[in-house]
Amino acid sequence: MSTFAHRFVEFVPEVLENSVLYVSLAYGTVSHRCACGCGREVVTPLTPTDWKLIFDGETVSLYPSIGNWNFPCRSHYWIRNNRVEWAEDWSECQVDGTLARDRALKESYYGANKKVPAVPLDTPAASKKISSKFRPRWWRW
Repeated sequence: MSTFAHRFVEFVPEVLENSVLYVSLAYGTVSHRCACGCGREVVTPLTPTDWKLIFDGETVSLYPSIGNWNFPCRSHYWIRNNRVEWAEDWSECQVDGTLARDRALKESYYGANKKVPAVPLDTPAASKKISSKFRPRWWRW
């Protein structure tokens, strides 16, 4: 599976089709089946500290990459202009560091007294890349 179609929907259907990105602006999510073909559902929340969606009038891109570290497949990819671009697998140390930085970014953005949006544990939300100020030095090369 190397490309996705996209559909703007209010509600994500219960059964997701392969190779389709379901974009719900009303609920701030993009859902799809994993690009590796394992069939697992991937949910990418659209928030200031999670993913960004770019729609150019014809195609959809998500930033940053999608790392399915909690899935058996551990797939890691970008969706750019409706195309899957495969990325490298990460070590557990890289994943753990990103999870910690993600928590720190959310706490910094939302503050200690504000409610942080809930992200289901079986989604790759915490495994994404984040702003350069929180990235480890090897990302800055």
